[in-house]
Parts: sequence; C-alpha cells; structure tokens
Amino acid sequence: MSDDDGIFTDFSSVRDLLLDAQERRGFLTYEQKAALQHAEWAASDNRNGYKTEGKVFTDMFNAIMEIKLFHKYPELAAKLAELMPLHNDDVRAVIASRRISIETEDVESVLNIVRQHIGVE
Repeated sequence: MSDDDGIFTDFSSVRDLLLDAQERRGFLTYEQKAALQHAEWAASDNRNGYKTEGKVFTDMFNAIMEIKLFHKYPELAAKLAELMPLHNDDVRAVIASRRISIETEDVESVLNIVRQHIGVE
C-alpha cells in the first residue's frame, strides 16, 4: 500500500480506541458515543454470529490480500475481512460494489480464509 491508501481497521479496534479515549478524557462527544455503540454492536456476535477481534481481522486481511485480485483493491479485502462472509453470494456482493468480476476459485479462497480464521469448517 502507498501512503495515500490509508490504514484499514476493524470494529473491535475502533471500540477499544473509543473506550480508551472515554477513560482518559472522562467523556465522549455525541458522534463518538454513536460510533462506540455501532462498533460495540458490529464487533459482537450479535451482528453475524462471530465476535470480531483485531488480530483475526489483520490476519484475515493479510491472507485475502495474497489473492491477486485484491492487490488492486485492498479496501475490498478489508471489507471482506470485517464482514467475514460464509457464502458465495456475500463475497460476490462485496466485489460487485466495484463492478469487477471474480473467479469462482478466488471466491472459494476467500471463503476458506474466513472459515479458517473464525474456526468454521
């Protein structure tokens, strides 16, 4: 990634950063409270049945980035790592947002990476 690409993060890291800021400052702004509520929900198992952890997200993102298609689209790799899709259609929906095509083998690779990292076989 170049300096212009930015850094991708997951909801659990956002939650942890906001909780840390709240502890240090003693308060959060309205916007920060809303972001914290969303991050807490999104990182919990209430969203998709699996809790999100920063290390799992990073490992999954790096593994997805090894697939050639994602070399040009790291934002899609980050989205897939955060969403943890378990079905072909879910992967294809994320890819369709960029109007690009994906080979069936690449879809299967993403699904296998997700299953390995969240412990579903």
